[in-house]
Amino acid sequence: MRVGIKPIFSFTICCLIYGAASAQNRWHILPDGGIEWTVDKQLPHADHIEMSGKQVSLWVQYEADTAGALHLTRTLVFPSFRLLPNNTHASMMYNVADHDLPRILINGRPMKADVYYGVPVNDFPEKAISIRHKGIMETNSRLLSKNVALQLKRCLFPSDNEAMALEKLVFINTGDKPVKIEMEELYKEQHPADSRVVNGPLRFVTGTVGAGEKTVAPGDSVIFGLFYAALRGTGRIPTPLLAAEERARKDRVAGILSLLQLETPDTLLNTAFAFAKIRATESIFFTKGGYMHGPGGLRYYAAIWANDQAEYVNPFFAFLGDSTGNQSAMNAYRWFAKFMNPDYNPIPSSIIAEGEGTWHGRRDRGDMAMIAYGAGRYALAYGNADSAKVLWPLITWCLEYLQRNLNAEGVVHSDSDELEGRFPAGDANLNTSSLYYDALGSAVMLGRDLKAPAALLKQYEQQAAQLKKNIDRFFGATVDGFNTYRYYAGNTVLRAWIATPLTVDLFDRRAGTIAALFSPRLWTADGLASQAGDSTFWDRSTLYALRGVLAAGETAKALDYLRHYSERRLLGEHVPYPVEAYPEGNQRHLSAESGLYCRIYTEGLFGIRPAGLNRFNCTPRLPANWHFMTLRNIHAFGQVFSLEVTRQNKARLQIKVVSAGGTKVYAIKEGETAAVQL
Repeated sequence: MRVGIKPIFSFTICCLIYGAASAQNRWHILPDGGIEWTVDKQLPHADHIEMSGKQVSLWVQYEADTAGALHLTRTLVFPSFRLLPNNTHASMMYNVADHDLPRILINGRPMKADVYYGVPVNDFPEKAISIRHKGIMETNSRLLSKNVALQLKRCLFPSDNEAMALEKLVFINTGDKPVKIEMEELYKEQHPADSRVVNGPLRFVTGTVGAGEKTVAPGDSVIFGLFYAALRGTGRIPTPLLAAEERARKDRVAGILSLLQLETPDTLLNTAFAFAKIRATESIFFTKGGYMHGPGGLRYYAAIWANDQAEYVNPFFAFLGDSTGNQSAMNAYRWFAKFMNPDYNPIPSSIIAEGEGTWHGRRDRGDMAMIAYGAGRYALAYGNADSAKVLWPLITWCLEYLQRNLNAEGVVHSDSDELEGRFPAGDANLNTSSLYYDALGSAVMLGRDLKAPAALLKQYEQQAAQLKKNIDRFFGATVDGFNTYRYYAGNTVLRAWIATPLTVDLFDRRAGTIAALFSPRLWTADGLASQAGDSTFWDRSTLYALRGVLAAGETAKALDYLRHYSERRLLGEHVPYPVEAYPEGNQRHLSAESGLYCRIYTEGLFGIRPAGLNRFNCTPRLPANWHFMTLRNIHAFGQVFSLEVTRQNKARLQIKVVSAGGTKVYAIKEGETAAVQL
């Protein structure tokens, strides 16, 4: 896996290096919106991808070795099948490698290298041709020998509803002679001891679909299948319907892709946005505690966090319109609300084990600011008054908690931040206070629609105004020569989270902050370093920064860096989604980061800031060389509509809001804001 390099060149030189690298992307975009790696001489190469259904997550580690042979390891995670100790990481998990699968015989000889009647044989060396991704992983290989020519297509995917993943194998006879192909039948069970399971007995089953011998005529094909499933109790699992399961997965992916569609002149950005929607939305698991959006990454399932769910991905679900996504969002906020208390002790950072436990290992990480910020934005954008009334007590409780925890300088005290001590955060950090500032503004707008007491809303307005001054007074500083922010008292090096103020309309230090973010001190080939001079990166801060720089009006600069980042993540060496971090986690595709990627467009490029249950402010940042950009099928503010931005001339833009109720047109100057009422 490539690591983030320390930025030692000027940005101009970095762009030249990036341009050369992008011309050699390993992957390319297909006409159907998928991506493909055509296996060539850039070998060996290994990568992994995660795909999720409501009761399973399938992590596939794949490698083409120096000879082009394909090797797969499948890791199955079952979030609601719990082991002891029942903590964050206690989901039942099994690996299935190629050597664990049933033998496949071609004209009576083993397909894979094997010992046959005491003699080592490898009559059908497999050569990888291509690998494709679009919600389903598809591999294509060639099997050639003296008398046989076969193409093998594998499709790997999770079941949409069952605790099961599946693998379809399609053998296509590309030769001129009939071929006999046999998959030996397999039904294999493994199970953890009853003494270390929560809700057992639990079993893991590997089985075949359509096993046996079949003759394939030239030009014809034959299908075999494998399933990897979890079950409770006793009894044999029924053989799944392979075609029906594949169709259900395709329908789920197609449903996600049909919502909130991005249309711009840039195919790269359109495709990256579409892929991020898949990862952000598929990773929702049905648990005994309701639908829970889980980050994934072989570690984080059947649980919710104040940052990943409440802050990052739930405000995206308010725009997407996926019913499962919205159920998971409301469920997350309801779970956090259960821990409100009259003494204003902090809400736990994470609800774990399907709701049976909590994690609060780093004490208050700024969690109440994360929850208030996310819940306020979600309630406004979702546009449902009844849902907003459910969330209002949680929002106001968190705001009161934060006000009670202001320090002597009037910014919010917290024990750490969302990086939980991996980097210093002092006892009051910029991120927490910035989120609190935004949450106060959301509460004022939401409270007006909910007919909250005028005195309370006036209080929030005054607190926000004072907090804005305090943030600048306490955090504003010259760091590494840039007029920006120190992340905490005593901080003397640039930090990635100086981007947060730009995402909450704190623009007084925009010039110095943007210069610092894109300087060689912070920007690396993989986005922002968490701290200047360190190679560690967490995508979340890069995703915040790209959104914030667009919101601040630096469109051309933001677009250059957004394309760089998107191309690397979608078409580079580790694809196709935003990642969590490196070196920690080895760039896992944690799902909430994909939600943050989509918010670069909704809140940054299109400049949508919720202002009420049925209205929003729109400050579009249409790039100078684009004539249009559109978001179609938006489900927000209680409506379904499209937002079309077109360039009228160099200085003026037109915004069309198109819904079933008609079309509204707004004409604005470049950089101005339209107040949109639905």
